[in-house]
Amino acid sequence: MATYPQSQFVGIDLHRRRSVFVHLDGQGQQLEVAHLVNDPDAWVAQLGHAGADPQVVLEATYGWYWAADLLAAHGATVHLAHPLGVAAYSHRRVKNDVLDARDLAHLLRTDLLPEAWIAPPATRQLRELVRYRVKLVHFQTSLKDQVHAVLAKAGIPVTASDLFGVAGRAMLADCRLPGAYRDRVDSLLGLLEQVEAQEAAFAASIARWLREDPGYRAIQAIPGVGPTLAAVFVAEIGQVHRFAHPQQLCCWAGLTPRHYESDTKVRRGHVTKQGSKLVRWAAVEAIQHGGTPRMRAQRAGIQARRGKNIAKVAMARKLLTLVYYGLRDGHIRALGGAA
Repeated sequence: MATYPQSQFVGIDLHRRRSVFVHLDGQGQQLEVAHLVNDPDAWVAQLGHAGADPQVVLEATYGWYWAADLLAAHGATVHLAHPLGVAAYSHRRVKNDVLDARDLAHLLRTDLLPEAWIAPPATRQLRELVRYRVKLVHFQTSLKDQVHAVLAKAGIPVTASDLFGVAGRAMLADCRLPGAYRDRVDSLLGLLEQVEAQEAAFAASIARWLREDPGYRAIQAIPGVGPTLAAVFVAEIGQVHRFAHPQQLCCWAGLTPRHYESDTKVRRGHVTKQGSKLVRWAAVEAIQHGGTPRMRAQRAGIQARRGKNIAKVAMARKLLTLVYYGLRDGHIRALGGAA
């Protein structure tokens, strides 16, 4: 069990406007409870009550970045509690902010805290760029789908192979639509133009940010992983060395099966989906549009026996394994042969 001599353990139940601090000593005795507005000066003053080198824990909840950075900047050792892990310990009939904060401090004191990784500020900034770009791409898809839906309502067949290419745009300009339908299509096309410009600007910014990253370049050698998905993997995974082996990375991404075991009975279910949703999406997206020749052959075999979805997820795990080695080593030796 970890020990923190002469330190107080401070649990913080963080909310948008107000938060609760609970101080415990090394024996678990409650020393102080404070209800504070989320004002940096008030927080720093309260942290001064915790003595030298306090151990502080808060949950990975909405808007935790500023709180973790503020506490670390003023001498605290900050721990981030994983919400799903904390929920496993919460069996109280009474729930309030003070008890929640005290539970966090108690889990930290007894070395039972399920911790989440606190990404460095630079990684968090990169994630902000990448996540917003992904949202812009999804928004583009939504706008295009709406244009197709309007044409379908008006009974206009789409003859162009790409409705938003040169020929498709010409067709959209010439087709006769009733007033409301024409207004909506024109609005959608205008929005699409603006979103595409924003997405291109963020793509350029991300490319500049990652141009010297060897892992970013290495994983683009995997068939199906282009600059967009590579940026997702780099930003979301962060420091890949925090995972001892690729199986840990796949588990963190929620791509490993659930495991139920009791006495002599063992049952494995569907993948947990408890982890990075964006990394799961990127791995599945890459495998649907690429994968090495061996992966494609293995996927076809699994699909024949177990079905399309199981085959897709199995190959996503294999692809994420290659991503792990590419980020760790700056190259992927398996791609030199038949991966």
